[in-house]
Amino acid sequence: MTTVQYRHYLPGDEAAIVKLWNRCLTKDPITELRFRNLVLLDANFDPQGMRIACADGAVIGCFYAIRRLLPMHGTELESDRGWVPFFFVDPGFRRQGVATRLLEDATAFLRANKREKMFFSAYAPNYVVPGIDKQAYPEAAAWLDKAGFARQYTSVAMDYSLVDFEIPEAVRQLTAQRIGEGYTFRQATDSDLYEVIRFATDAFNPDWGRAIREGLTQQLKLSQILVARHQGTLVGFCLHGGYEGVRERFGPFGVDPNQRGKGIGKILLYECLQLMRAQGMHGAWFLWTGEQSPAGQLYLKTGFTITRSFDIVCRSI
Repeated sequence: MTTVQYRHYLPGDEAAIVKLWNRCLTKDPITELRFRNLVLLDANFDPQGMRIACADGAVIGCFYAIRRLLPMHGTELESDRGWVPFFFVDPGFRRQGVATRLLEDATAFLRANKREKMFFSAYAPNYVVPGIDKQAYPEAAAWLDKAGFARQYTSVAMDYSLVDFEIPEAVRQLTAQRIGEGYTFRQATDSDLYEVIRFATDAFNPDWGRAIREGLTQQLKLSQILVARHQGTLVGFCLHGGYEGVRERFGPFGVDPNQRGKGIGKILLYECLQLMRAQGMHGAWFLWTGEQSPAGQLYLKTGFTITRSFDIVCRSI
């Protein structure tokens, strides 16, 4: 019987990890460049948290645990939490206790750093998927359940075809009505950036503000961001291409809760989809929203379809 060795990540493991990743996580393949950007260059990356199983010198399993070293916002380090963005084991070595041992090692790492909870996945900024896709990975979902991970909530990914897109006349009329009431809808300029980033961070999610700020230093263009104002006051924003420079990836997107019910989000959504279509894109997609949330319901009414479902699960350490 082959002996399995267990250790943490070592420089030089990258190619083997990516190769095994693509063999195991077939619905979520990755390149070495994305692995570098999302994992190795993450400010929270700690080699001790990436647990590796090897057999005959080859990587046959990986279980990645991470805790926050850099606050997402202010001084908040979420010091009771740890996350598992991904894990996988070579099909030829499953049901032999490899994943369980890797989980034990990852748990010990988080416990030594005084964490009390372990989430799969729910990690920001550099998550690959929001949670476990039970349809894509039923074996992994069953293993997580057996290991004591309990569902916290479910998020959905959605897609929208832009091939036949056009703004409905009713939305055009609504836009004209709101403009007549003092609203404006336009592409962002430098003068909008501070407000948009603060608004995204404080009213919604610190990761949204980070995505906009970091995106603009890389591939995100001001022309990909739309802002809505009412008599000069920022009330909403919408963009595409904010994550990893993927232009077809929609969001983040938010409207002041006090302005909801006026169709501001609907106008921004249609204007952004029109902007994407005008650049020749054939589709829009995103990874994470609540199906029953106001945004989720707006997407469905617009014609987005749910393409994947993810359970965010947690285990006490």
